[in-house]
Amino acid sequence: MVRIVCCILCALALPATVIAGQHWAFRPRSNPPLPKLADVEGRAWIRTSVDAFILEQLQKNGLRPAPEADRATLIRRLSFDLTGLPPTPSAIAAFVDDPAPDAYERLVDRLLASPHYGERWAQHWLDVVRYAESDGFEYDRYRPGMWRYRDYVIRCFNEDMPFDRFVTDQIAGDEISPNNTERQIAAGFHRLGPVRRNAGNQAVAFSRNEVLTEMTDAVGMVFLGLTVGCARCHDHRFDDFPQADYYRLQAFLAATQEHNLVLADKATQADWQTRTEKIEAEIKQLQKQLAGEVSGARRSMLEAKLKDALSRLPPALPGICTVRHVPDQATEIHVLKRGLPERKGKQVGPGFPTALFADSAGDLPAKDTSKPRAALARWLTAPDHPLTLRVFVNRVWQYHFGTGIVETPNDFGHNGGMPSHPKLLDHLASVFVAEGLRLRPLHRRIVLSSTYRQASRSPDAALGRAKDPANRLLWQFPRRRLSAEEVRDAMLVGVGTLNLKAGGESVMLPVDSDLVNLLYDPTQWRVTADPREHDRRSIYLIAKRNLRLPLGQAFDQPDLQTSCPRRETSTHALQALALLNGQTANRLAEVFAERLEREAGTDPARQVERAYRLATGRPPTAVEEKLAVAFLQTQPLREFALAMFNVNAFLYVE
Repeated sequence: MVRIVCCILCALALPATVIAGQHWAFRPRSNPPLPKLADVEGRAWIRTSVDAFILEQLQKNGLRPAPEADRATLIRRLSFDLTGLPPTPSAIAAFVDDPAPDAYERLVDRLLASPHYGERWAQHWLDVVRYAESDGFEYDRYRPGMWRYRDYVIRCFNEDMPFDRFVTDQIAGDEISPNNTERQIAAGFHRLGPVRRNAGNQAVAFSRNEVLTEMTDAVGMVFLGLTVGCARCHDHRFDDFPQADYYRLQAFLAATQEHNLVLADKATQADWQTRTEKIEAEIKQLQKQLAGEVSGARRSMLEAKLKDALSRLPPALPGICTVRHVPDQATEIHVLKRGLPERKGKQVGPGFPTALFADSAGDLPAKDTSKPRAALARWLTAPDHPLTLRVFVNRVWQYHFGTGIVETPNDFGHNGGMPSHPKLLDHLASVFVAEGLRLRPLHRRIVLSSTYRQASRSPDAALGRAKDPANRLLWQFPRRRLSAEEVRDAMLVGVGTLNLKAGGESVMLPVDSDLVNLLYDPTQWRVTADPREHDRRSIYLIAKRNLRLPLGQAFDQPDLQTSCPRRETSTHALQALALLNGQTANRLAEVFAERLEREAGTDPARQVERAYRLATGRPPTAVEEKLAVAFLQTQPLREFALAMFNVNAFLYVE
């Protein structure tokens, strides 16, 4: 539906009139010199190169940066930003009381070295690549071993894998090293989009076209930051991207076929096949009988038997959900009139977009056609590519400051936003290359800056809002609401039950039966038996397209259907209901109350003090303490514990 609406809007738009290659994002990257600031006070504020570019723009607009945030604020900001978890009260106290001049730098390095860093930053990438473990659409079947891709991304961030290798393995890992398990997992990138399994034979032209469209659009959005999908049915109406270029890009994927690699010996596979076929025959017979029964007791009996049979299907064997290059099954790629597979135009082969990148464009050389995706990966990761690195460092900046230097991270085209600091964007991309395309040095450059250390409240806020209401120039640090995963994980940390086990198969939590029964096959939702697994970090929960957990849905978790370049931050009544009446919040409130009583005794003032330090990282203000103690005179501790999950100081990072 999203693609249809996009095409309608494009069709109604005026034709593109911008000369090819003149748009800022398609020009070669520059390596701008650091701005020279005349005033001594300005030069003293500069801690990293980031500050020079930010301060230059602030001064041009008659603005000045906010003072530095206090240490308690900084450690909470950094901890959530780099690990997605709140700091413990003892960690906060140790940092606040540390007199060493490099205390902040050591804190940054410690958080970047934490295994939780990879878990936090992997979630950002999973949003962009629309990671899910099921097909979507009506059947929404699971993809065996898809969780291995999630664990691969976490490992890549924790190991600080160079970005060019990270991209190459996902685009073409199976082509380059077909026997390398890690690279086969990485190539599962091409399997992440939704797939319509109830359309009959997946090899028919319509279904195959849908799959190729998903893969092509993903490459365009994730790596190029362009809405190339708008050229599927006609020449792009905003960017100078002709329809033929879309299908030349798609031709790199023509021989890419799904591949489920089973990690079991032949005897185990044969036994699994025998048991599965027996139960599937039973299911088929029951479905046939059900088709002739409209209602009544017999239909109810058959439905119960069918549900039982479905529940007895053996779980999928361990495997890798990936792709492989199969030249004999390559799809002929034609320019499709109106994007319809039955209306074929001229046939095209793989080639780089000529309209946008004239210097590097052209048909793929014959010597590269045996591994077309490897050639695509080399082009994408070329150090002088005008888009790939700009797009990625812009995403990194966005996750630190809430808004990217380009505020439309999946659209660097003519219809996207203009960069607030174009020289800074090119500078960051250039130093990213110079530092080996490793992400940790880029993080350090950003979070060690004075820009990042600003308070979220400026004494010149009135002037700032008048001149720059969206705070694009960063005259103060942008306050943000925790993401859905951070809300749940922070609750688990506060009550003391977070299970820090890393990796492995995804966890299914107990959920309301009404939600499960909405699934085409309710037996798909098999709650993880070990209750200790239910308190794992949110990134390890099952990512099922047709069933999102209520807390995640309330707090703007993506729907997993399309790439999510930036999460929305909404405020509505369902969030309060989830935190006051929700199953998760109420279960954890009981545990939180027990912890408060165990650690603070029965004194209300001590309970309030402990609750605020665990939930918000600071002591209560005098007013907060007075109101909370009065509340505890008439209400049980459990209700106060539940209320702590709803205070702004818990839900927001300053």
